[in-house]
Amino acid sequence: MQSKWLALTNTSIAIFMAFANYNMIIIALPAIFSGLNFNPENPSALGYLIWLILGYMVITSTLVVTFGRISDTFGRAKLYTLGFVIFTVASALLASVTATGNQGILELIAFRLLQGVGGGFLMVNSSAVLTDYFPRNELGKALGLNQIAGLIGGIVGLILGGVLSAIDWRFIFLVNVPVGIVGSIWSYLTLKDVGTKNTQRINVLDNALFGGFLTLLLISATYMLVPYDGSQFGFTNPIVIIGLPVSLLLLGLFLYEERKIPNPMFNLKLFRSKLFSTSITANMIASLVRQGITIMLILLLEGIWLPLHGYSFSLVPFWAGIYLIPNLLGYAVFGPLSGYLSDKFGTTRFEGIGMLVTAIGLFMLYVMPYDFNYLYFASAIFIIGAGMGIFTSPNTADIMRAVSPQERGVASGMRAALGNTASTLSVSVYFIIIISGMAVALPSSLARVGITFNLPAAVALFSALLGYDPLSPFASKLPPALASKVIQPSFFANAIAPAFIQGFDEVILISLIATIIAGLISVIGGKSGKLGIGSKRVQGSKETVAKRS
Repeated sequence: MQSKWLALTNTSIAIFMAFANYNMIIIALPAIFSGLNFNPENPSALGYLIWLILGYMVITSTLVVTFGRISDTFGRAKLYTLGFVIFTVASALLASVTATGNQGILELIAFRLLQGVGGGFLMVNSSAVLTDYFPRNELGKALGLNQIAGLIGGIVGLILGGVLSAIDWRFIFLVNVPVGIVGSIWSYLTLKDVGTKNTQRINVLDNALFGGFLTLLLISATYMLVPYDGSQFGFTNPIVIIGLPVSLLLLGLFLYEERKIPNPMFNLKLFRSKLFSTSITANMIASLVRQGITIMLILLLEGIWLPLHGYSFSLVPFWAGIYLIPNLLGYAVFGPLSGYLSDKFGTTRFEGIGMLVTAIGLFMLYVMPYDFNYLYFASAIFIIGAGMGIFTSPNTADIMRAVSPQERGVASGMRAALGNTASTLSVSVYFIIIISGMAVALPSSLARVGITFNLPAAVALFSALLGYDPLSPFASKLPPALASKVIQPSFFANAIAPAFIQGFDEVILISLIATIIAGLISVIGGKSGKLGIGSKRVQGSKETVAKRS
């Protein structure tokens, strides 16, 4: 049927644009800060920086379940198109920022959050739209092909971000506008709401409670990374001290409210299905590993390996992206293949195999020295990408197959919310592990060569992440002989490497264990999966259970 391929092209344009945009922003951050006359090396600037990087994930995590519920009620195709429009308008606004300093960064953050609203509608509806249009025996293949578009977008973003930011940083946002216009028109003309709509009334209170819980939780986790009152972390920041308990209070009120109302937003009854509950739990754990490890790999390349091999700090963001391409290629090659094969032979074995393959790649990183051979590193990250690709398509297909058509939007929203929340929290937790080790070792390493200036570990890491030499501001205050050594990229890399690699190994070990757990959950859930969910199940048939086995 031609309409299913039209749906696939629509969702592929969106995921291509989203992946390309995310990578372009990471690569272009030095050019953005330079163009706005903003100094990210100032400790007080870390809050702005973290919000610019993580704000998009915070807003999508907070809103996707609500968006899924709204989309189930008013039409997934309509809200998908609206997401395209919002994303495109936000991209144009980002490119139009002319203010400088803190004001310019605040405008970027605000428009980036608006872009997250559009991205939330696209994210929550893309899988649901594909499930509406594709038969169950082709859904894995469709999701796999969708992954290819995203991964190609990621690779294009890495290269295009470096090229466009060298001309003008605004082009990295402006390039989204024509793509977004074409996508908006294309989806409006070709996508129709073919799934069953949920006609139940949307409860405003439970949406507000859940949104408040996630917002405060993620903001608190984010501000833990910002040094406060002379400390390396923000644990004593009032935002954290107040935000965490209040977020837990809102979670308790939300769960209480959900049990009372007849049409809950976060449909807890879906978890009565072993297929749904195990699949979404495994996805959440995999998301925790995937995002956190990606950021740690970028830090390893930008802060240590590239400077050790003669790359200046101004070039490391671009080259770090290039050197991570094998990870994306592994995902792109094995994602659609797994989707195609899982349609024919069942999903459980591929989810388990995917997590096992990922664990092998992580173990290779665990035993790797910090001054590694690149071919070895490329092999390890390719294997990790391949494992995640093998896992993702059948896992997503299981989540969508486990629910009735009128609940596909909210199921996709729950998947995205839990996955994005895990991703955001993993970045914070992994950073805390790395910074904790560096906070102790970095001052003594610098003192051994005569540098006694206070350099918070978080500032050092984020400066390296953005292509700034963390020690360059101190060079003018040092004797010429010492200054000539300090400004060499390898100096900082050698200073932080021992402390960084110890924390890096801890992060890898945690990820390896989490990956094995996710694989076991998938396999166990697949062998005992029953679809006894409280609401009526169009998809909850014996055929679906058999497909899992």
